[in-house]
Amino acid sequence: MTSPAGEEEQSFDLAIIGGGIAGITLAIALLNRGIKVNLYEQGHAFSEIGAGVAFSPNATQAMEVCADGIYQGFVKVATKNQWKSKEKVWLELVDGYHHDESMGTQEKFLFELSNDLGQNAVHRAHYLDELAKLVPEGVPHFRKHLDLVTEEESGKLRMKFHDGSEAVADAVIGCDGIKSRVRQLILGQSDLASQPQYTHKYAYRGLIPVKRAIEVLGEENAVNTKMHVGPDKHILTFPIDKGETMNVVAFCTNSDPWPDSRHLTLPSKKSTAIKEFEGWGRNCVEIMNLLEDNLDCWAIFDTGDYPLSTYYKGRCVLSGDAAHATTPHHGAGAGFCIEDSAVMAELLAAAATNVKSGKVSKNQALEASFAAFEAARKERTQWLVQSSRLIGDLFEWRVKGIGSDVRKIEKELRDRDDIIWNVDVRQMAREAVEDLEKRFA
Repeated sequence: MTSPAGEEEQSFDLAIIGGGIAGITLAIALLNRGIKVNLYEQGHAFSEIGAGVAFSPNATQAMEVCADGIYQGFVKVATKNQWKSKEKVWLELVDGYHHDESMGTQEKFLFELSNDLGQNAVHRAHYLDELAKLVPEGVPHFRKHLDLVTEEESGKLRMKFHDGSEAVADAVIGCDGIKSRVRQLILGQSDLASQPQYTHKYAYRGLIPVKRAIEVLGEENAVNTKMHVGPDKHILTFPIDKGETMNVVAFCTNSDPWPDSRHLTLPSKKSTAIKEFEGWGRNCVEIMNLLEDNLDCWAIFDTGDYPLSTYYKGRCVLSGDAAHATTPHHGAGAGFCIEDSAVMAELLAAAATNVKSGKVSKNQALEASFAAFEAARKERTQWLVQSSRLIGDLFEWRVKGIGSDVRKIEKELRDRDDIIWNVDVRQMAREAVEDLEKRFA
């Protein structure tokens, strides 16, 4: 009979760096499988950049694989299109640039994309609040900015934090986002892929009370998702907060460098955003006028210029945006983070079983798990980074050979969304575990 000390020796003790959607969903998924984990977040609480985020059918599948509470938390705070006739609509594209005054608040309809869920948006902070309820006290550690990871003679990994504190774990999982420190430690800071790159797109973000939006834009435009497209710019609007708020993200493209590489968001003014959309259609101009006076301008960075050569090194691995930071144009980045969490959790649960059976050592099991994770996730996630860039340009009529051709834009979007939505996440995880088992054979 194995002693408690022996059981402790055979059990994983894992560290997650980062407390955004990627880190917290992975922590919950691992805890749900009986795996010990500590989560280290550099902020004072769980946090995410931005207000609204949408989840498509692949993402909700992944939530259910991770843990039922992750899915239930989503259901609790999700906001659909408010019109019953549009509940299955994921995105409705309209011409935001040209406008016929005789149409009033109506814009020229181009096409719509639908799926089984339709638009399901959450306020990031509200969703994280629900997820935080699933994380036991003692698991999260805040104000922990990772500096260094070293391996001890015992085989444990020692993490050193900026505040002078230290901690040890069997493995370190970097869920620390687009500016990932764990990515730098794995690749080396001289590797161009260790830093995200500016895509020459930026966005003004704002929230508008729906009642005010209805007065100016009409009910249909205010309470349902709309993608207002046009040359070199586009505006995404969708309801959040159970229909009480319209979330606005107004994207622009130019060739100028981003002025401050240390900060991905900079303060801006409504007057600047209004000037950006001079000459656009009535609704887009009015949306800018409805924004609050003080705005954030958000630089769109990703890992597309220099895709990572590897997602792991030894017993350090990357998940979520740390591995494959993507632009938001597909509305799939957060969902892919949760796919990562689902696959990683299933792999580590299978690995833990093999360790307890004496089939492999703990360290061998962890390295093999991370190799299987990379094999399962790298192609799909790096495809998303590139595809999302293309979609952003499609919305702005910038793609060579397509331009403003509506039918060509529609075909590209449908084909690419099909790759994202129509997957079986449970089967994806099963195949990863099968690969892992072969590595143990």
